Order: sequence, then structure tokens, then C-alpha cells
Amino acid sequence: METSRELHRLVTGYQVSQAVHVAATLGLSDLLADGPKSVAELADATGADARSLTRLMYAMAAVGLYVGDGDERFANTELGDAFRTDAPNSVAGWARLVGRPYHWQTYASLEHSIRTGENAFAAVHGESVWDYLAKHPAEQKVFDEAMTALSQAVADEVVNAYDFGQFGTVVDVGGGRGMLLAAVLSRYPSVNGVLFDRPDVVAGAHELLSSIGVWQRCRGVGGSFFDSVPDGGDAYLLKAVIHDWPDAESVEILRTCRRSMPAHGRLLLVEQLLDESPDPVRTALSDLTMLVVAGGQERTTDEYRSLLAAAGFDLIRTVPTGSDVFVLEAAPAQ
Repeated sequence: METSRELHRLVTGYQVSQAVHVAATLGLSDLLADGPKSVAELADATGADARSLTRLMYAMAAVGLYVGDGDERFANTELGDAFRTDAPNSVAGWARLVGRPYHWQTYASLEHSIRTGENAFAAVHGESVWDYLAKHPAEQKVFDEAMTALSQAVADEVVNAYDFGQFGTVVDVGGGRGMLLAAVLSRYPSVNGVLFDRPDVVAGAHELLSSIGVWQRCRGVGGSFFDSVPDGGDAYLLKAVIHDWPDAESVEILRTCRRSMPAHGRLLLVEQLLDESPDPVRTALSDLTMLVVAGGQERTTDEYRSLLAAAGFDLIRTVPTGSDVFVLEAAPAQ
């Protein structure tokens, strides 16, 4: 019987994922931050149907996010409190992304990718995820917020594990709104930063970097890392960039960085590693997400070593961070 129950939980996991997505989209944990509220209060604050919201709240209580008092009043559990958008290492932004229809529809075509090896997103939507997001600003905003949340979740571990103070200028390539770069600059006051991403993404970074107090030591540059990246950096930092792309495109991105780097420069990849992951389930499922959504993949240490060599780099070391990501430090091959 227990085996059957465990299998049932695996089979119906999509129901929990979508329910948690709705809870995040409605901001329920934020609304409960200051104490219990009735379903009527929550429905009024979110514009939701009260009877349907009651059913969602009981489902979320069953999986441990909230707790009810039997009178249709609910409060955050410890798990629910950690689901607030302002909680340390919050995954609320990621939850808002994974239930979006375009993402959901893509994952529904996982079988297509497994049978053909093709990217499911392109098969479903007729274009890459990056082209799709560029045409849908509202979805781009949700995506950017999710990436910021993921960066925030590991930023402290990365800056604790690796000494960025040895560099004068760090160029964050594909850095989104700059959450990881902000953590680097906050920890190391002597370091300057360059945030590089698509122009529309960089345009949204000023508010975040200013709020953290590091904008005066940072400049934003828009462009494509397939064409060029800013010159003059001592270190080029790429978090969760290379895993988005197949091997050929990955090598092209790395070669672009190599052309802009001085001989003493360092390339720093922040990525999960299939062969060393502290959370093998999470990394394996991330690998499937790369397959169906972005067309990339998670890789082993040796696979990254080969990619780096093809682009003119030597892998020096991998630095564990205590989270699910590692810092892969590489230098220009001599």
C-alpha cells in the first residue's frame, strides 16, 4: 500500500505544482505574513472566488503550506512563511513562472523531446523561448523575476565560496537584472561591475542595483553574447547561461568571452554538475527542463572541461558553494 501511495504522489505531482503556482501568483503567503486571515479576506484581497479559494487553501494545507483553524481561517506554516516573496531564498518567483501556460504546454511535450531529441518549446511554439519572451513583455517580466529569485537563492553561497576580491572589474554576462553581481559588489567594495544582457533586460536592472546601493560601481551594457561582450574585465561571470544552450552554441558564447578577456583574466561559470550534485533529483529534473524549454542541458565536470577546451580555456578547479551550484574557474589556455 505504501508503494502505491508513493507512486500516486509521483503521478499527481503536477497537481501540486500547479496549485502552488496559483498560490504564488495570488501572493497568498505574502497576505498571511502578518497573521491568520479568513478565506473571505483573502478572496477580497486577490479578487478570487471565495468557494474555489477555500478548496485551494485546504489543498495547500494538506501539503503543508498553510494551516487552517477549522473555521476557514488560515495561517502560514513554516513552509508557507518561507514562500513569501521577501523571504530569504524564496522560490515564489520560480513558482509563478513554471505554471505559466506557455511553460506548462512545453513540458506537456516532454515525450516529443525524448523521442526525437528536439527542443519541445520550438516544436510547440514555433520559435525559441528567447524569441517568444522578447515578443511577450508580460511573460518576460515573470521570467526575469524568476531568474532574479533563483540568483538571490544562491548569491550568498557563491560569494562566500569564491574570492571575488582579487578582481578589479567583474563582467556579469547574461546577468539578468544583476542580483548575483549586486551580491559580489556588496561583499567586495573595491570591485566594479559590468552587467551585460539583452538591452530590454538590462534596462530593468537599475532599480534593483540602486536599491542595493551598488549602481554607482556598475554600468549596464546591452547586446548579444553571440556577437561580443564588454572588454576590460578581469573576470567574466556567467551564471546558468551555458546550461541553456547546446554544445555548439555554448562554445560560441565561451569563445566570445575569450576574445574580450586579457591573458590574466578568469572565466567563472556558475552551474549545476550532474556528477557532483548535492541534490541529484533537482539537477536531473533541471536537465529535463533544459531539454524541453531552452534546448540546453546540465553537464558533468568532464563535459564542461571539454566545452571550455574547445573555446580556448583550461578548467582550473570546481568550487562547491554549499548550494546546488558550483563555481567552475577557467583561465585562457596558454
